[in-house]
Amino acid sequence: MPIAENFPEGLKPIGKITNTNAESFHWVWGPGKSDGEAFKNEDVKKAYAARGEEQVPLGVSGTMVAVDWDSCVADGACIEACPVQVFQWFRTEKDIPAKDAIDQSFEGTGSSAKDERKDYTDKADPIRESDCIWCMACVSVCPPQAIKVDQGNLEAHEKAAGTYVKIESGTNPHAHD
Repeated sequence: MPIAENFPEGLKPIGKITNTNAESFHWVWGPGKSDGEAFKNEDVKKAYAARGEEQVPLGVSGTMVAVDWDSCVADGACIEACPVQVFQWFRTEKDIPAKDAIDQSFEGTGSSAKDERKDYTDKADPIRESDCIWCMACVSVCPPQAIKVDQGNLEAHEKAAGTYVKIESGTNPHAHD
């Protein structure tokens, strides 16, 4: 199931993932859904069982570069396609369940190599979302269509953070008196 075309409409921030090296963060949006591709994929289900972890709805990680973790099957095509290494396999930095990655801080030192995921419970996380150059390579190669890249979602990120400032048309916020 592809990420919703109208993302993040109908969702709300359920936590955030912080990149301590870039002094930035991205939201995790929920609620998650249990009908995503990851819940149907045999490799993913087997990996959760092998770890003894319960597979639970996770939501969408990121806002301008959004990865639906309930649809992500840890294929790694996005990681391989990204020319500026926006993504990392989160478990290669902190080997914790995805549900526990929410509200964690990462340095962004996890692997950005397609085949270096821990297993199919790992998720591509847009830890360097602010580095995105909007090339859309990740969107075009994701098998379950779990990624949406939209600069227009910056407003949703800022509103959730309480930093949104509406700029009236015809005004220049950088003009000085």
